[in-house]
Amino acid sequence: MTAQPKIGFISLGCPKALVDSERILTRLRAEGYGIVPTYTDADLVVVNTCGFIDSAVEESLDAIGEAIAENGKVIVTGCLGARADAVLSAHPQVLSVSGPQAYEQVLGAVHEHLPPPTDPFTALLPPGGIKLTPRHYAYLKISEGCNHRCTFCIIPSLRGDLVSRPAGEVLEEAENLVQAGVKELLIVSQDTSAYGVDMRYGTGFWKGRPVKTRLLELAKSLGELGVWVRMHYIYPYPNVDDLIPLMADGLILPYLDIPLQHANRRVLKAMKRPAATEDTLRRIEHWRAVCPDITLRSTFIVGFPGETEAEFEELLQFLAAAQLDRVGCFTYSPVDGATANELPGAVPEAIKEERYARFMDVQERISAARLQDKVGRELAVIIDVVDAEGAIGRSQADAPEIDGQVFVDSQDVQVGDIVAVSITEASEHDLFGVPA
Repeated sequence: MTAQPKIGFISLGCPKALVDSERILTRLRAEGYGIVPTYTDADLVVVNTCGFIDSAVEESLDAIGEAIAENGKVIVTGCLGARADAVLSAHPQVLSVSGPQAYEQVLGAVHEHLPPPTDPFTALLPPGGIKLTPRHYAYLKISEGCNHRCTFCIIPSLRGDLVSRPAGEVLEEAENLVQAGVKELLIVSQDTSAYGVDMRYGTGFWKGRPVKTRLLELAKSLGELGVWVRMHYIYPYPNVDDLIPLMADGLILPYLDIPLQHANRRVLKAMKRPAATEDTLRRIEHWRAVCPDITLRSTFIVGFPGETEAEFEELLQFLAAAQLDRVGCFTYSPVDGATANELPGAVPEAIKEERYARFMDVQERISAARLQDKVGRELAVIIDVVDAEGAIGRSQADAPEIDGQVFVDSQDVQVGDIVAVSITEASEHDLFGVPA
């Protein structure tokens, strides 16, 4: 029996990249490789990079450099890997460079530089595959790529056009995850609303019955698994309206993550985003009428090229009207290859930062008021951490790592439990409570 070859793995970027990492690790573990947490224990290191914005590129290049310095044998993959020249010019010592979703290339490079073991007894694979999230929640990626050409984004050039996974395949993976102990499925893709359009919503099969490869049918079937189902990256197509009754009926979580990006019609047009703000407000009003407990999360960009003070003020007015629950904001950052870089009217950095601060001030007041409305209510909370000070979890309104938390004054719970909590206090971002 030969010594088990050991892999170190660094995963950067968004949840879609995290799923790519999980798939690579699952394949490696199935072939008998060991997965270790330190450079010194690893025979080789794989770095899954992000290349979406300049700060992400810098972080990825720094991680590659650290892995080379600490270990010496490094394979690079992921979004920055699609720009192999940028990686190799900074770190010519890397053994291999590949782009996102290049599972076979990564495995081939690992095989070349660290051959797999021949002992089949080392090829042990846990139920549900290798996961980089806690056991009680998992990201479920339903498609790759994107058909949109937003001017600030280079994702299509990195990950290609939309390619949906057949509904039966997605549902089988979801079922395996639930059987392995997952209590919350976080549905991700580049454009979740467009799921199945590339396949003309073709029919797949799950449990012997036909299921269309379309978001509504997928959501209904996922809802049958009896776990929390949370929808992310929902492009505001009209078909999103069909999901709201499922939320009202408790089939999927009353939570929508819709990146609206701006509110001014001219700026949205320059971004190549939907430009019907009035329609968006009407739809939000309709969603809340159908499902009063719905949580709406969005992201916005301030300081986009050409954005005037009046256009920014219109965005602030939209925030006040929409009363969104959770909001993220970014100052515009030029991304190598994005067409928005060529637009006139670059906004000075100082003005970008000033607008960001004003934006966050407005939204923090809105978020704080909406959280105060939950004081005195009883909420279902999934527990993420239990320590000497109590428990920390999330309500149905909170996705991991991007939203708030619920601090529970109790140690008589377990990680992964879903418990009823009476909310006693709220801050700008978080809730506090006791077991109901």
